[in-house]
Amino acid sequence: MTDPGSGKKRGFAFVTFGGHDSVDKIVIQNYHTVNGHNRVVRKTLSKQEMASALSSQRGQSGSGNFGGFGLCGIPENLIGALLKTGVKELTAVSNNAGVDNFGLGLLLRSKQIKRMVSSYVGENAEFERQYLSGELEVELTPQGTLAERIRAGGAGVPAFYTSTGYGTLVQQGGSPIKYNKDGSIAIASKPREVREFNGQHFILEEAITGDFALVKAWKADQAGNVIFRKSARNFNLPMCKAAETTVVEVEEIVDIGSFAPEDIHIPKIYVHRLIKGEKYEKRIERLSVRKEEDVKTKSGKPGDNVRERIIKRAALEFEDGMYANLGIGIPLLASNYISPNITVHLQSENGILGLGPYPLQNEVDADLINAGKETVTVLPGASYFSSDESFAMIRGGHVNLTMLGAMQVSRYGDLANWMIPGNVHKIMEKCTLPLTGKQCVNRIITEKAVFDVDNKKGLTLIELWEGLTVDDIKKSTGCDFAVSPKLMPMQQITT
Repeated sequence: MTDPGSGKKRGFAFVTFGGHDSVDKIVIQNYHTVNGHNRVVRKTLSKQEMASALSSQRGQSGSGNFGGFGLCGIPENLIGALLKTGVKELTAVSNNAGVDNFGLGLLLRSKQIKRMVSSYVGENAEFERQYLSGELEVELTPQGTLAERIRAGGAGVPAFYTSTGYGTLVQQGGSPIKYNKDGSIAIASKPREVREFNGQHFILEEAITGDFALVKAWKADQAGNVIFRKSARNFNLPMCKAAETTVVEVEEIVDIGSFAPEDIHIPKIYVHRLIKGEKYEKRIERLSVRKEEDVKTKSGKPGDNVRERIIKRAALEFEDGMYANLGIGIPLLASNYISPNITVHLQSENGILGLGPYPLQNEVDADLINAGKETVTVLPGASYFSSDESFAMIRGGHVNLTMLGAMQVSRYGDLANWMIPGNVHKIMEKCTLPLTGKQCVNRIITEKAVFDVDNKKGLTLIELWEGLTVDDIKKSTGCDFAVSPKLMPMQQITT
C-alpha cells in the first residue's frame, strides 16, 4: 500500500500485549494486501523504538491526541506504555487530564508533558499545581472549539470561524499559557482574528493535528474497523482521524466481516496500529446511583432550601418536545422535576441525547457517564455520538435550552464561570472576572428573584420571592435593573 503523500510503502499494524513486561516488547503485525490476501510480517519493538514511533519526526518530542472524557474511554494501556518509554517534552491534546493518579495524570506526574491543550483543568490537583507554579504550559480552549479544531484537523481544514470566545480572553489574547515562578506571565495567548458574518462576530481558530493519537475503542476487526461503546465515543472519534499515526486499543479484536458495514464507527483508513488491551480498570470518577424509591433529591444540608427553590423555578423553563443541555449541579437536578405530562430530551455534551436518571447500583456502567462525569442511564430512543457532533448540535442552534450555573453575570448577559466568594455580588454592571461568554445569557434565576436579560437594555426584574421587596433585590444586585409592570411572585413547580 502506498502513502499518497510520501510515496512510501506503509502497512496497517496490529499490536498485542503479551505479559506483564509487554511494554518492553510490543509485537506488531504489519498487514499488506497481496492479491486480496493478508500476508503477516512480525516485528518486535523495544521501548526506545516505541518512543521513536510516538515522537515527532521533526524533533525529540511530539504532539499527541489522547481520547476520552474525564476517565471514560481513556486509552489506559497505551498511556501506561507511553509512561514507561520515558518520552519527554510532549504536547498533549485532551479534553482534560484525568485525575492525579490515573489517566494523563500519570504522565503529568512523571513530568513527560510540556504543554497541555485542553478545555479545563478538572479534578487534577497536580495539573493545577504544575500550571500555577510555571512547570507546565496550558492552552485552555473552549470544549466545543477544541472538538471542532480536532475534527477540522482530521478533515484537512486548516482553520474555521466560530462565535465561541468572542469578546473574551480567547479572542483578545493575554490568557496565561505559562507562568513564571514569581506568578508573572511568561507566555500569553495570542489574539484571534475577528470577522463579521451577517451581523455577528466570529473568531478564527486553527485546526489541530497530532504526530500520534492514542484512542480507546470497544471492538475492532482485524482490518482495523472500529466501534465504540456508549458514551466512551466522546473525543476518541475525532482524535482518531487527526494524527499522522493513530494507535487504537480495544477490548476485543474480531474477524473481518463480524461487523455489518453500517455499524462501523471508524473506518479502517484512519487506524494505523491496533492493540488488544491487556486489562482495564475503567475507573469511575463520580459514582452516582439512585435507590428504587428515589424520585426527588433532598437532604438537610444548610442552603438546601435555597437550592431547591432555584431548582423548582428552573424546572418551569422546560417545555414539551424541548431539547435541553444542562450543566452540572442545580441545572441537572432541575431535570428531576420535569412534569410527567411533557417530554424533554436531555443532551449531554460528551455525546448523549436522551439522558435518563442515575442508575441503580446494579446498572452502573463505566462507559455511560454525563458531562459531570457521573454515572447515568439513558431513556428509550436515546443515541450516542462524538464530542464534535455534540457541539455541532449546540453551535448549530439545534438545542433549544442551555441551563448553566453561573458565578458572575453582567446586566447585558455576559457570563463569567469562575469561582468567587459567596458574599460578593454575582449580578454585576460589568463582570470583573474573565468572560466565559459574551451576551449569551437570556434569563437569570436566583434564590431571590428572576430577571430577563436584554443585551442592549439590560435587566428586567420579572419575579420576586415572597416576603422580599424590590429594595431588597437592589441591595443584593451589583447593577441597575428595570422592574416589569407585570412583576409576580417567584414561581415554583408543583410536585
